[in-house]
Amino acid sequence: MSHARSVVPAMVRSRRARTAAATAALVLLGSALAACDGDSAAAPGAAPSGSAASESEDAVPAVSLTTSPRAGAKGVKVDRTIEVAADNGTIESVKVSSSAGKVAGELSADGASWTATDRLEPGATYAVRTVATGEDGEQVTRTAKFRTQDLTLDQQTYPSVAPLPGETVGVGMPVIVRFDVPVTDHASFEKNMSVTTAPQQKGSWYWLSDYEAHWRPKTYWKPGTEVSVDVDVNSVSAGNGIYGQESRQVDFEVGDAHIYKVNMVTHEMKVFSNGDLLRTIPITTGEQPAYTTRSGTKVIIEKFEKKDMNSETVGITGADAYNISDVQWAMRLTYSGEFIHAAPWSVSSQGVANVSHGCTGMSTENAGWLYAMSRRGDVVEYTGSDKPMTLDNGYGDWNASWSDWKSGSALS
Repeated sequence: MSHARSVVPAMVRSRRARTAAATAALVLLGSALAACDGDSAAAPGAAPSGSAASESEDAVPAVSLTTSPRAGAKGVKVDRTIEVAADNGTIESVKVSSSAGKVAGELSADGASWTATDRLEPGATYAVRTVATGEDGEQVTRTAKFRTQDLTLDQQTYPSVAPLPGETVGVGMPVIVRFDVPVTDHASFEKNMSVTTAPQQKGSWYWLSDYEAHWRPKTYWKPGTEVSVDVDVNSVSAGNGIYGQESRQVDFEVGDAHIYKVNMVTHEMKVFSNGDLLRTIPITTGEQPAYTTRSGTKVIIEKFEKKDMNSETVGITGADAYNISDVQWAMRLTYSGEFIHAAPWSVSSQGVANVSHGCTGMSTENAGWLYAMSRRGDVVEYTGSDKPMTLDNGYGDWNASWSDWKSGSALS
């Protein structure tokens, strides 16, 4: 009997199972109804609204700033460009200060970046102060400091420019940029050297050496041209660990077209101004073949009311040597010693024979008249000898064809 009482009839077990299933179904339905009811409390065990887990998913990240060169950097190269970038926000302002002065820059249209427009100076400590606003509305200020490399004088090259500021020159005058320490990276420098003309004229740079670059137009300057030269090479790499120092900006003007045509066969010089023939002057040039005057296009380099002329300075010694003081109205045409000047001692040969040591001699009256109208950059075209003028013996730029001249550019 006791064993029979412990056994639950099958019908009873089936009824209890059905009751449990119905109860579970009601619980699930109630949960579903609660989830669809906006005014109902959250289901038991669920995270309440506004909990830490929900805030973590919806949080706005703070603004992040990146500065280059990095904060604390030392020995930074002077051709580096300062840059600041912002993530998750916008840059409001950037101020760069140093013992060498402030550094200007430009902010991008979207405020996401700032880039310096000025270059760095050697041996200086820079402070980059940035103010930015994050997407969360919070404003932050960050300052990053770095120091540039120290440079010796041998690691810096300084440019000098001709013509001089405000000078009026002749139509053959090239723009001349000289460097005191050699520039081997011609392309980097040339990208930062420009010549602007009004009226506009086509022209090109030509590197005569690592120390000197010239710019000339395709043809002689137009009279009255205004020229602006910008040699913006400060802190630009010159190659071999050398950097440019002190940019230069020069404005000058081109005067009347003075072109003097010398014929060494007929022993005369025709003087033209703006295309008009002003005078034909009897002259003498270098005795041939010993002292032949060069043929080609020369340009007046410098002028002297009086000039001592000693043949030893150009290698002439012995019986043909000379040393003449106070030669009047002397105008240099070549570095090797060719001048136009007054030569009263050879008046009888002027217009007749070539008897000089290479210079172009004329009467004192004609020399004074020519000197008074001439300026640096005026053109003197020589014909009549088989000894050619060269590019580097004075301002010999016009003795190269335009195609050859352009090929002397590092950017051609």
